[in-house]
Formats: sequence, structure tokens, C-alpha cells
Amino acid sequence: MHVLVVEDEAKMAALLARALTEEGHTVVVLDEGRDVLPAAEASEFDVIVLDVMLPGLDGFGVCAALRHHQVWTPVLMLTARGAVDDRVHGLDTGADDYLTKPFQLAEMFARLRALARRGPIPRPPQLRVGDLHLDPAAHRVWRGDTEISLSNKEFAVLETLMRRPGMVHTRAQILQRCWDLAFEARSNVVDVYMRYLRDKIDRPFGVTSLETIRGAGYRLREDGGRDGVSG
Repeated sequence: MHVLVVEDEAKMAALLARALTEEGHTVVVLDEGRDVLPAAEASEFDVIVLDVMLPGLDGFGVCAALRHHQVWTPVLMLTARGAVDDRVHGLDTGADDYLTKPFQLAEMFARLRALARRGPIPRPPQLRVGDLHLDPAAHRVWRGDTEISLSNKEFAVLETLMRRPGMVHTRAQILQRCWDLAFEARSNVVDVYMRYLRDKIDRPFGVTSLETIRGAGYRLREDGGRDGVSG
């Protein structure tokens, strides 16, 4: 693998570089967050090992900048032991996995191999479909410049659809993703929430984005909506 290590602690950086090199990988080491985006755009890395605590631009800012510039190289984020908020924030800004310090090198190697097998799959921390914009971490939704207030369940259903625009989701699939097992597959709760969503993200804007596919389920149009009020 071609690995980019971003770590400002000299001893840790040297340890990681030596261990990865002994495993047969090629390694580039950086100690400042501001240098990561230019390096990642200039060279094709298989994985990035990214420490959270960096001078200037920290690991969260680095990860957000990479994803904003459509750099989808898998990122393994290194965080302090017990820093749950750091891990959550890191994943929300676009990291693919994390390790808490101190860690075993064997585990890091295994996680890096798993990430490299996955490859650079687009996993944006924020979702955009047409002029619909959803921020999972902030729990906010906009159509154009207008923010839309959604309940937790409405938000969950919309996020499910926005993660795979153009794909038909069955009612059972939506139930499985957004409700617990207390709801039976024959429940009409999905249809009810689709009506709620249309009343909030479509009708006020005179567009149709949520489509009913008779006998199959629902889908969100890939263009985020077309002219004409949905039914």
C-alpha cells in the first residue's frame, strides 16, 4: 500500500513509518494538517493515517477539507483513549475508521488492509441531491437556501433516500432502516411519513422529488425534484 501518515509527534511518526515500511508499504509522513490536501491531490494514496491533534488545521479540519474537495481516500483517524466525542466527530467529518491510542500495530495493519480493500468510495459527510442538502451531523435540511424543520423520523427517512438517489426503496427496507422491530412490515407508517415529507420538502416549493413506484416502494429523484406539485 501507499500510505500517508499525518502525525506531528516525531517519535510516533517514526514508529508508524518504520512499522509500515517493514510490512512492505511505501510511506509518506507529514506533520502539519495544512499540507495534507495538496499531498493527497498530487499523489494517489491507498489509505491515510490521520492524527486528530495536529498544529494549525487539526484532523477534523483535514478530513472535512479532503471530502469537500472530493478526495475519497480512506482515512483511519487516531484519537485519544476514551475520547468518544472525538471519534464521533471524526466519523461525521468523513473519516472511515478510528483507533484509540495506545494501540497494537497488528490491529492498525488489519484496519488499514480492510480500508484499502474498500478503496476510495465516495462517502460525503453531507448529502446533496439537486438543491436538497442534508447535514447528518448537524441534523439540518435545506432546499436551496430555505431550511426545513423535520422530525427525527422524517429526517431518518429522507437521509435513507438521499444516500441512494434514484434507487427504489421498498417499504420493508425503509422500515428496517428507520424503525425498530415493533413495526410490522404491513404497517402503513412509511406511507404516512412519505406524505409528511412531501408536505415539507416538495409541495411548498412546487416540485416533485419523492416518487411512488407502484407495487415496489419509493425513490428520491436523482435531480432532487422536477417542476410540478407531487401527488
